Amino acid sequence: MHHVAVIGSGTMGNGIAHVFAQHGFSVSLIDVNQAALDKGMATINKNLDRQVSKGSLSAEDKTATLGRLVSFTSIAEGVRNAELVVEAATENVELKLNIFRELDQHAPASAILASNTSSISITKIAAVTKRPSQVIGMHFMNPVPVMKLVEVIRGYATSDEVTAQVMELSRRLGKTPTEVNDYPGFVANRILMPMINEAIYSLFEGVAGVEEIDTVMKLGMAHPMGPLQLADFIGLDVCLAILRVLHEGLGNPKYAPCPLLVNMVTAGRLGVKSGEGFYTWSHGTKELVVAERFTK
Repeated sequence: MHHVAVIGSGTMGNGIAHVFAQHGFSVSLIDVNQAALDKGMATINKNLDRQVSKGSLSAEDKTATLGRLVSFTSIAEGVRNAELVVEAATENVELKLNIFRELDQHAPASAILASNTSSISITKIAAVTKRPSQVIGMHFMNPVPVMKLVEVIRGYATSDEVTAQVMELSRRLGKTPTEVNDYPGFVANRILMPMINEAIYSLFEGVAGVEEIDTVMKLGMAHPMGPLQLADFIGLDVCLAILRVLHEGLGNPKYAPCPLLVNMVTAGRLGVKSGEGFYTWSHGTKELVVAERFTK
């Protein structure tokens, strides 16, 4: 396999494109928004520069990596020669279903269609295509160039052959693939999101403050980042969307999103991406500053 297409040039998409290109694959990075594409390519360039400055990549390898990347604003053109397509669009069911309908129409018949979804059913996505046996989940972790895990999700109809190919492909990227079955939240978010939700409930119910909750988990449980800081980093809208998938898919009230989380997303307080969540992120330093509403 040599040619990969990545749909979406945001944080996950540009990271996935970066890793594939760095490991010798020809990559088509596709986004309908030219400004988003330009931003994604600039991010890849900046992250490659960081690797060069740290000595983990040579300047020649950086140049070669960028030379393997081509950007497109058309799915039809971008996937024309793809052997694997990795969709990394926003975590929205209807958007993903529409993308996969289009991919099924334009990607070569032999191509594997993968989704980087963190919670949406691979079986549901596969059902809108004429190739459900070739549809699979490739859930990369953020930041993609750094994190080693790829959660490989088998849909109901995903073939053994396609699963084996994607597992091996993940290893070629220097990742550690872990095969899981297609149930709401898979493994990573089925465990992570209830923990984050419980942390938000602890804040909501006045058990402790933002810094105190995160300190307990960092120092007591050896987590590199507290759950509230992590929620800000992931995006509170994304956390809410995943919790809703878990709640609806499993029908268990323990997955119900905390009302505080719902209110924050409704108010546009989404974490790092909006400049404020549980912490304030617009002060231009690496210092953790608790959002003003949580310091009263």
